[in-house]
Amino acid sequence: MSQSETNGNAGVVISIRGGIIDIRFDGLLPSIYTILQTGKEFEVKVEVLTQLDSRHVRAIALTGTEGVCRGMRVKDTAKPLEAPVGKAILSRMFDVFGNTIDRLGPLQDVEWRSVHQPPPPFARRSTHSEIFETGIKIIDLLVPLERGGKAGLFGGAGVGKTVLLTEMIHNMVSSRSGVSIFCGIGERCREGEELYRDMSTAGVLKNMVMVFGQMNEPPGSRFRVGHAALTMAEYFRDDEHKDVLLLIDNIFRFIQAGSEISGMMGQMPSRLGYQPTMGTELSKLEERIANTDAGAITSIQAVYVPADDFTDPAAVHTFSHLSASLVLSRKRAGEGFFPAIDPLLSGSKMASASIIGKRHYQLASDIRKILAQYSELKDIIAMLGLEQLSVEDRRLVARARRLERFFTQPFFTTEQFTGMKGKLVPLGETLDGCERILRDEFADYPERALYMIGSIDEVKKIEKSSPIDKENTSNKTARPVQHA
Repeated sequence: MSQSETNGNAGVVISIRGGIIDIRFDGLLPSIYTILQTGKEFEVKVEVLTQLDSRHVRAIALTGTEGVCRGMRVKDTAKPLEAPVGKAILSRMFDVFGNTIDRLGPLQDVEWRSVHQPPPPFARRSTHSEIFETGIKIIDLLVPLERGGKAGLFGGAGVGKTVLLTEMIHNMVSSRSGVSIFCGIGERCREGEELYRDMSTAGVLKNMVMVFGQMNEPPGSRFRVGHAALTMAEYFRDDEHKDVLLLIDNIFRFIQAGSEISGMMGQMPSRLGYQPTMGTELSKLEERIANTDAGAITSIQAVYVPADDFTDPAAVHTFSHLSASLVLSRKRAGEGFFPAIDPLLSGSKMASASIIGKRHYQLASDIRKILAQYSELKDIIAMLGLEQLSVEDRRLVARARRLERFFTQPFFTTEQFTGMKGKLVPLGETLDGCERILRDEFADYPERALYMIGSIDEVKKIEKSSPIDKENTSNKTARPVQHA
């Protein structure tokens, strides 16, 4: 954060409870969101959250409070938390205060803006709905994202949320002229270092900004890092007139940090222990993400779902802000279907004929119907076997299983682990491939031929199976085929 001259207004610490500090001012009382400094060398930064009375304020620490004790002097900076904006922030990594943490030296020629900004007015918002193409087959076909919208990646731990976000960064920065901003809320230091190295190796770092609030930092820091990243995104949208891809990992940790702060502030908890102000706090962040006449901020947010319970208040409140929901399935991940997106639980408000076109809409509807029917038949297949199904049902199962495998896709960001070259598939090729599968054009090919490929033409590289191979492949319908 930029160092500013204080206004001479000084206070005194009268109590400290963990990250909560009560401060008395004999002069002018600081306003809400003002940054105060205390400690032996005024190195501890705190943010005013409430005015207790005409003399006292209660603040939340944004840094560690080690060494702070009662009676210490407090400086009033008369400024809120600020974030750096400008072209110079590209390819750099920051903390919540705007300090660079990539060891590449200080910033030059930047402007500092408050992280507390109002959302764009309705008069400036765009009313035109447009698809945001990702190059990932199952997303572009069944769960199309909205340019300037908000999409959520829902899933428990270990189902691939961060990998999918990283792949979208690679695809968007390499195929578009916009800017990507990665906001890590409560990230592990290992994840930040790996992301920085991977993006540098991929050559897309020059159009990226990374902002991190690490897992070990105080809840106040984790609570504000999202606002800092959004302030940077608004600069590129409103001043540079560029499209921005804002990736947040993980929005649940933003809610979690707010819950910690609420508990320390002594607020009465709401359902399941969450803060009573969760809806308001989330809205202040989400409503700033919008498509305007200047540009668009498209946000993709990973949402950790506690115990895979989608009725959890954190998941429910986040759902209300999203235009698309990508639900990651632990069962599909266990079967080797990556990305592990559940096509029946995921959805998008963009999936209407007036927006994506009649051909795309009809094809997506047919595929959902086939996958739903296959899901209903799985129990019968498991108990009685595939042979007990009618001929038509067996054909439906064959199409569904080939579609499931066609929806898998090798990622650029996992090449070093899988040994498979990443693929970016245009929407037109995805539609063409699915139509050909539904026409049974690949009925004579083994299911494994469609696993982890890009466009459907890659199947031609695999020889047709013999009748014995086809019979053996069909008999394996009851259990998933595992691949290396």
